[in-house]
Amino acid sequence: MDKIIIEYDEEPDLNEPILIEGLPGVGNVGKLAAEHIIEELKAKKFASIYSKHFPPQVLIDGGGIASLVSNELYYHKFGSPGKSDIIFLVGDYQGMTPEGQYDLSNFMIELLIKNGGKLIFTLGGWGIGRIVKEPRVLGAATSPELVEEMKSLGVEFSKDEPGNGIVGASGLLLGLGAIRSMNGVCLMGETSGYFADPNSAMAVVGILAKILDVEINVSNLEEKSKELEMVTSKLDDLAEATSDIQKDDLGYIG
Repeated sequence: MDKIIIEYDEEPDLNEPILIEGLPGVGNVGKLAAEHIIEELKAKKFASIYSKHFPPQVLIDGGGIASLVSNELYYHKFGSPGKSDIIFLVGDYQGMTPEGQYDLSNFMIELLIKNGGKLIFTLGGWGIGRIVKEPRVLGAATSPELVEEMKSLGVEFSKDEPGNGIVGASGLLLGLGAIRSMNGVCLMGETSGYFADPNSAMAVVGILAKILDVEINVSNLEEKSKELEMVTSKLDDLAEATSDIQKDDLGYIG
């Protein structure tokens, strides 16, 4: 088996497509955001990517059918001569090693070049260790012009955030794309990092909708966010009750 194999369901003719990456990461923010946009735009799957760089396993669906782990590519055509189409990169895994991360990211850059694309958006989460009700969307970009453009749309650029850079596909796609004369932006939603965060994903979707100039219904993400808020609220109540019990016990022992 080659290091990376792509199997096409079809090879669509796309107009200078934008690449949007939404692979697993902190709070699964990018994955949730990208998959939501795919669903809302009714994007169509056109290829699967298999690789030795993914975990050595198969997935079993509800019917007991096994399939090799993969990443998937979807596309959305706007049908307007002056508007770029979209390629989405999603999946349940990233490369397991630094070499794998580089190989898979470079593979996507080559595929984007082959299709005439020049712009990349990567989506992710910025973990801050606490729950945020109104998460900011932080950004990183490959040019000062893009930084200013993103600022005008509500993206924040902070000197010390993220302090350790951007790890994985979300960072490498920007870096490798830049040395191939591609522009790129990483959009990172603030998140606790403790669980999949639909509230943070909703903030990222809101920014991306402005960038793409499309309307995207976020009611599904809103519902998931409310459900999560109920769960975290119950956990807070439980933690408080446990703390009170411990205080009572300590008072008795003292």
